[in-house]
Amino acid sequence: MTVIGFVGLGVMGKPMARNVSRVFKVLVYDLDPERVQQTLTEKPEGSGSLHAADSVRAVGASADIVVLSLPGSPVVRSVVQGEGGLAECMRPGSIVIDTSTTEPAVIQELHSLLAASGVEMLDAPVSGGERGAIDASLSIMVGGSEPVFQQCREVLNTMGSTIVHVGEIGMGEVAKLINNLIVGATFAVVAEGFALGVRSGLDPAVLYAAIRNGWAGSRVLDVSAKAMLERNFTPGGTVDIHWKDLGYALSLASAEDVPTPVTAMTYEVFKAARAAGKGASAQPAIIQLWEDLLKLQVGG
Repeated sequence: MTVIGFVGLGVMGKPMARNVSRVFKVLVYDLDPERVQQTLTEKPEGSGSLHAADSVRAVGASADIVVLSLPGSPVVRSVVQGEGGLAECMRPGSIVIDTSTTEPAVIQELHSLLAASGVEMLDAPVSGGERGAIDASLSIMVGGSEPVFQQCREVLNTMGSTIVHVGEIGMGEVAKLINNLIVGATFAVVAEGFALGVRSGLDPAVLYAAIRNGWAGSRVLDVSAKAMLERNFTPGGTVDIHWKDLGYALSLASAEDVPTPVTAMTYEVFKAARAAGKGASAQPAIIQLWEDLLKLQVGG
């Protein structure tokens, strides 16, 4: 049986690893032993299995394919090329799939490093949030060679329902950064729109019912309205993570000399939310910036 390694068992990684284990033997590792234990005690039914590893090296030495679900570029770089990292221990012909949101230039650099040892790499960032990870309904944007993509298709199918090969290595991350700059801007404009509506005298629940099936309707609107109306800003994704991703998008835009004024403004909104202590909350918590300024509350 093909052995899949999985490094990173956070909000997204844990359910993704469990879904992969429905089909494959999966060897999991995280710096937090409690996350590993939670993953092992919630094994789903299926023909695969879940087992714990005690290090990144142990995962890389045993797995045919290693999936990464990590917070960002510095951690991905450390896991791949740091001491005891995957570049030191994976066999020629094995594959790394990075499902994290990582800078495209970092992915391209790590791909070259691994290729020198005969190890392949795909960048396959995901979108769909915690619910998508649990339901295996994620959208997955894959960069890398077509043959390697086809070789990993069965593994990717266990995690997502929309899987698109978008181009060469790094292009998955480019697609994800564009996804996240659009999503981030939408979170921000939903927040300011609902603040304006409430300040003007609209009931926020009535406003949502009125616009949800018009052109303003979107998954971001649905998630934002539910969170604001119920005052539930438990992540899923977080303000901190989305701010990081917007920063990556701005760096890419600078390198490509593409003006991105809306993304720059959105980045500052998320930065302000972090400064206000909302970094660990879900993205719709940015509404509290307007609430604090205007002395109002949307929902609740």
